[in-house]
Amino acid sequence: MTAWARTLLFRLVFYVGSLIAVLAALGLARRSAPAVRRHAERWVRFHAWCAHRLLGIRTQVEGRLPEGAVVIAAKHQSMYETFELIRLLGEPAAVLKRELIGIPLWGRVVERYGVIPVDREGSAKALRSMLHAARRVVAEGRSIMIFPEGTRVRPGERPPLRPGFAGLYRALDLPVVPVALDSGRMWPRHGAKHAGIVTMRFGDPIPAGLSRLEIEARVHAAINALEG
Repeated sequence: MTAWARTLLFRLVFYVGSLIAVLAALGLARRSAPAVRRHAERWVRFHAWCAHRLLGIRTQVEGRLPEGAVVIAAKHQSMYETFELIRLLGEPAAVLKRELIGIPLWGRVVERYGVIPVDREGSAKALRSMLHAARRVVAEGRSIMIFPEGTRVRPGERPPLRPGFAGLYRALDLPVVPVALDSGRMWPRHGAKHAGIVTMRFGDPIPAGLSRLEIEARVHAAINALEG
């Protein structure tokens, strides 16, 4: 089967299955957030099954998965890691664009799951709102997952970190676990997906309390460790 045939089959199976999952989650959203999170775990396992069986893509983990509440700062090259990191880490709360909350049906579900919406305009009010949501998540004992470069990038690209990351780091006083990955080689933003192994390298925890320049430099270097 060609790469395009595998890609089209994946899209059919995964997106139809995801529509069913979102509709089921709407009913669960009336009950409790933990019920939605358990449902989300099944969804991300379904994504991993589709990626492995239909596309021939699987994950190789290097380093140790973090324990306890931390800030997960990851490279972002594809949709793949947005699902796979949740599968590996349990129930982290992702920092995501506020406009995604407005997507019909899906937005209501992810809001109930417990995420941290961020306004890209970066106003003081938006930052306060993000920090309030982040503190609520940490109080629940959950980790926070953020893509500090702010958007998906192609393999080899190393944009600077967005300023909101340093603000979150200072406010939460939590260690940061950087994650380097190379999903973009198999999962380009456009075009067919290719079989292969995605490496996710979890770095050693970086302690809280560092200066902005030091934390940004250390995280930027760590998440780009697979870029060659």
